[in-house]
Amino acid sequence: MSAPQGQGPTFRELVVQALSSVERGYDLLSPKFDHTAYRTSASVLDSVTGALRPLGPFGSGLDVCCGTGAGMGVLRQVCRERITGVDFSAGMLAVGRARARAVPDAPRTDWVRADVRALPFGPVFDLAVSFGAFGHFLPRERPGLFAQVHSVLRPSGRFAFPIVAPARPGSRPYWSLLAFDTAMRVRNAVWRPSFVMYYRTFRLGDVWKELIGAGFEVELRALEDLGRRVDGSPRCRLVVATRPV
Repeated sequence: MSAPQGQGPTFRELVVQALSSVERGYDLLSPKFDHTAYRTSASVLDSVTGALRPLGPFGSGLDVCCGTGAGMGVLRQVCRERITGVDFSAGMLAVGRARARAVPDAPRTDWVRADVRALPFGPVFDLAVSFGAFGHFLPRERPGLFAQVHSVLRPSGRFAFPIVAPARPGSRPYWSLLAFDTAMRVRNAVWRPSFVMYYRTFRLGDVWKELIGAGFEVELRALEDLGRRVDGSPRCRLVVATRPV
């Protein structure tokens, strides 16, 4: 998502955010977050919504690491009873709550501040989604995170999230991601508190095994409207992990 001129964060604001903790950084960024490239694009949100419709309708939905609520818009279209956004940034939640549009016959909407590594819910959700948040978890933290999501889903509940195909080695996106990852590792080696944002560590093969280990059954669905690469493989897939009955 491109930012309208003058509405996105300044360079100084981004620097201050990057030198903060993850929680404090997002609190600072929250008023302008929706005008940054970090917000999930409308094309991805629409594609995921279209892929989830045939699997529903769902009763209740959870947006894991909801931020300002981009994924809540997806849940609002596929859930009938209740949707909940959970995030540990009070600033992001405040923006999401303030910007949520009142829609007739929309499901009940709740915004909960919590650490998703210790979700404060029982098994009450039929669907959980997440968009763009997994880079904030170290690989060793993901099995516990997936186990938490598994624990709050009802039997046959689904956990769905998009995953983009890895950049081709030697391509411009490949080098950009490598440079970003390297910069974050250097920053965390010399500055505290740490700011975890390592997107190159979220590999489909590893994620698949970790979801299976958490008790899910896993399938992939190509998001065809986001296109295919030169080799014919999908540019983006939807991971659908189901809690067995």
